[in-house]
Order: sequence, then structure tokens, then C-alpha cells
Amino acid sequence: MTRTIVESKSKTAIIGFDQPFCVIGERINPTGRKKLAAEMEAGDFSTVEADALAQVAAGATMLDINAGVVFNSNPNPNETEPPLMQKVIKMVQDLVDIPLCIDSSVAGALEAGLEVCNGRPLLNSVTGEEEKLELILPLVKKYNVPVVAISNDDSGISEDPEVRFAVAKKIVERAADFGIPAHDIVVDPLVMPIGAMATAGLQVFELVRRLRNELGVNTTCGASNISFGLPNRNGVNAAFLPMAIASGMTSAIMNPTHTLEMDAIRAANLLTDNDPNGSAWIAANRAPAAEGAGAGGGRRRRRRG
Repeated sequence: MTRTIVESKSKTAIIGFDQPFCVIGERINPTGRKKLAAEMEAGDFSTVEADALAQVAAGATMLDINAGVVFNSNPNPNETEPPLMQKVIKMVQDLVDIPLCIDSSVAGALEAGLEVCNGRPLLNSVTGEEEKLELILPLVKKYNVPVVAISNDDSGISEDPEVRFAVAKKIVERAADFGIPAHDIVVDPLVMPIGAMATAGLQVFELVRRLRNELGVNTTCGASNISFGLPNRNGVNAAFLPMAIASGMTSAIMNPTHTLEMDAIRAANLLTDNDPNGSAWIAANRAPAAEGAGAGGGRRRRRRG
């Protein structure tokens, strides 16, 4: 059974077909968040701290850390992103103790993160582009960490699921050449927006089944991509996630503070027998005990003398 092990200083998370779905909190990412990007550039990490705490409290299994801020004073990410990545990782590790996912398109920032990260983080990411394969796979091997493999290559992102599967297979095979086992590759088959491509959901479900059955790898995705451009995005995401889980998807990069989506994941864990004795579902949905209630759930009556 394929199991991808990720660790913090003292906690272990397992991504696997026989494990509860792994929720990778996406909020510590300045992409598309102008206010957060401005705060991080100014050295204000109050929102980062708040987002870390909120995501853990909401049930995140891991936290994705992205420090891709474009500095007005120095727009070169090769110079600015590595030290910022280290600062954010150290800060988050001092605040919470769950495994991290180091997220960057800059190889120097990935390695800078690996240098200071406790335990065994997930590296995000490598693509099928030749330059990326030659830069990132040696880092994966050197630090003995798992990596997210994104199914695009030098030709870009294909709308053809056969092409995306072929790219994923290529990455798994190239990783094997470096001595990296398939259980340390977590493939992102790329979720297309359903508003732009009516078959996007069907495509990703079929891709996930093939990736599991033919390559034996775990999978992940940016879950909210499926609902991009639509109203009531949380409703679409909450329907998509259990369907993806039923197809074999084992993790997602998402916002765990969206309760509708987290409820859907907990229910899917229960229905796929990945919630032993239903304990997580019951704990999340048990009604709070009334004030003054005894162990039996009701108020004790006084005996009449």
C-alpha cells in the first residue's frame, strides 16, 4: 500500500489510500492576496500567524508555505524569496507543530526552506519541464523528502488527460532514475475549472484512478480550481472533494476554514472506512454538553427526604 510520510518536529502525517484524506492548508500564500503580500514585504507577519493558527484549529493535516512576494525594492525572486521563505518557516514552526509543505517555483527558495524545516516536509513542486527535473529532483534525493509532481511540461498545460497522465508517468520514471521511490511522488493531475471545461471533473476523477492503479502514486490538487469563476464556490468544492476521494485522491491543497468542505471530507473519510469507529466524525459533530449536565448527559435530581 502506497504511503507518503511527512513529518514535523514531533508529528507524523501519512498520505495514503488507507488513510484519512490529507488536508494541506493553503492560506499562507501571498499569490492573489495583495494585503498579505504587502504585509510580508513590510515585515509584518501577523496575518501569517493568524492563518497558521486558524488552519490548524480547523483541522489541517499540513500547512503549505509560500513566500512568493514580489518586492518593489528588489523584484528578483532568486534573491528575495529564499531568506523570506526561511523566516516564514521558522515563524510557523515556532507557532504550530504539524508537517509543512514548502511551496515555490524558485529552486533556491525550496532549498532554503529545506535547510531550516524540521522533520520531513513535502516539497511543492516539480514539473515535467526538463529544467525543473534537473533542478528539483536532486534536491528531493539530497534531503530525502517527498515531492508534488505537477502534470505539465515544456509544452505547457494540456487539456488532454492522456497527455497529463503521460507527463506524470515521465516524472515518476525520471525520479526513479535518481533513486526516488514512487511512494515519495504525490502527483497533481491539474484540476481544470468546470466553468470553462464541462468535462473537467470527469477528467480528473479518471486521471486519479489511473494514477493510483497504474502508477501506484498518491495524488493532490488545488481543490478550489474546480470552481473558479462560479457562484457558490464552496458548494461546488464540497461536492467535488468526496467524489475525488472516492476516485482515489489522497490529499488536497485547500482552505480548511471552509466548514462545508471540511464536513464533506470528514463524511467521505467515514464512508470510505478511513475514520476508525467514526471517531473524527462524531467528535466534530457531537452536540456540546449542556451547562451543568452530569456524566449521564442530564441534570441530577435531588432525592426527596
